[in-house]
Amino acid sequence: MSDPESAILSALASEEGSTIADTYAFAASHNFDHNQVVGVSKSLEGDAYVTLKELSTQFFVLQKEASDISTNGSQEIRVLGALVKAGDAGLSIPALQQEVGKDISKIGMGNCLKNKWAKKDKASGNLIAIVSEAKDEVREQLAALQAANGDPKALDDKSVTALKRRKLISLVTRKSYTVSRGADYQPKRVKKAADLTKEMLDSGSYKTTTFKEYNFQTLGESVGGGYLHPLLKVRAEFRKILMQMGFQEMPTSKWVESSFWNFDSLFQPQSHPARDAHDTFFIKEPAETVSVPEDYYERVKTMHESGGSGSIGYRYDFKREEAFKNLLRTHTTAISSQMLYKLANQEGGFQPARYFSIDRVFRNETMDATHLCEFHQVEGLVADYDLSLGDLIGTIETFFNKIGITKLRFKPAFNPYTEPSMEIFGYHPDLKKWTEIGNSGMFRPEMLAPMGLPENVRVIAWGLSLERPTMIKYRIDNIRNLFGHKVDLAMTKNAPICRFEGEEEEKQQQ
Repeated sequence: MSDPESAILSALASEEGSTIADTYAFAASHNFDHNQVVGVSKSLEGDAYVTLKELSTQFFVLQKEASDISTNGSQEIRVLGALVKAGDAGLSIPALQQEVGKDISKIGMGNCLKNKWAKKDKASGNLIAIVSEAKDEVREQLAALQAANGDPKALDDKSVTALKRRKLISLVTRKSYTVSRGADYQPKRVKKAADLTKEMLDSGSYKTTTFKEYNFQTLGESVGGGYLHPLLKVRAEFRKILMQMGFQEMPTSKWVESSFWNFDSLFQPQSHPARDAHDTFFIKEPAETVSVPEDYYERVKTMHESGGSGSIGYRYDFKREEAFKNLLRTHTTAISSQMLYKLANQEGGFQPARYFSIDRVFRNETMDATHLCEFHQVEGLVADYDLSLGDLIGTIETFFNKIGITKLRFKPAFNPYTEPSMEIFGYHPDLKKWTEIGNSGMFRPEMLAPMGLPENVRVIAWGLSLERPTMIKYRIDNIRNLFGHKVDLAMTKNAPICRFEGEEEEKQQQ
């Protein structure tokens, strides 16, 4: 058996005007796959060996139910046969279903009543045949289509419409081609060389070699560069602002933390609802951390059980197995607690510091337009001697003024590890209302004392999500269009550069 390419070129070799009328019939006669014949024909067309003219052929194919009708008859004929066999008493619907089947009974019964081949007895409710026999037009129509190889002209429009309504046939369009000789036709294709090689120059074969045509005017395909996601653009701007304010970035690349650093070191009780599985993602393997600083662990345990630094603690049995559970961190404050512990125990003793982090956190929340199970948290803290609530408010105002939010309000709130605590509200100029944009507070003595920090050291901290200011900046109303698998890549490509202008910069521009 010859290959499709040789067969096509041979079929066109007999005379100059030779053609292959239809590639589908040609493929069938040579026992070739039609798609393969089309692929070879298009390849030959690319080298100008042949020319192609597209053909479009429409025909009907029978569905599975139609094939059953062709073999066993239509549903209405089979129902009529059962009713005739039952005699004058007819059949109840359950009996008919048992006789011919539920699906056949449902379709056939309706068509029998419609064609007035049967009637329903009012007294008994049985179906009774009116005629003893009928012509199976549906079966005959399907047979006619089969005999004509699905040619739509084999039936009138009314019959075709009826069969399509019953979903017995479907119209298929087949694409094929007429193949004729091209400008460079030859009985056998000679492969053209794409490149001039050293071997061709050495042997001189380049003089007789046929080369593919070169287009020296064409430009190379443009190489698209990478694009920063809007979250990364806002993150970079926040990072720059915080560094300008003298903050140092914390190492937050570790997403898995122990419950000890995520909860216990923050003086959050082991019975707190946030530690339940419906709020936190716990790790199955490895389920527990390897170790924590033992001396620090004991001091934290004592603070929880019996208190200290003016506190009575939570008065419960602190469990080691609960503290050692691994989880996906619920906030970057887990890193803040580790940094403060290192700050308190570094060589040379405590030194004032300013830290910040912008990284991913995870919470087992119901997802909607404003909430995801994972998001990014922006956190800043200052550790120094004798800080006050005024220092916290001043630091927060400085940060938010630099990102263009100048109208701020503070509302008292509760956090397990800060006291006092405040919710931060900013005025949204587009929504024309006050909206919550962050949380803040001063870390409790019960959290700081076990770390070993000096008694008069205070730590002020605040945090906010990265997604909310990004959504406001880029006018995005659904967080799932910003972060996750539904993000439009074109949005990432076309997102403008992010720049936050503070109050002073705006006045200078005005």
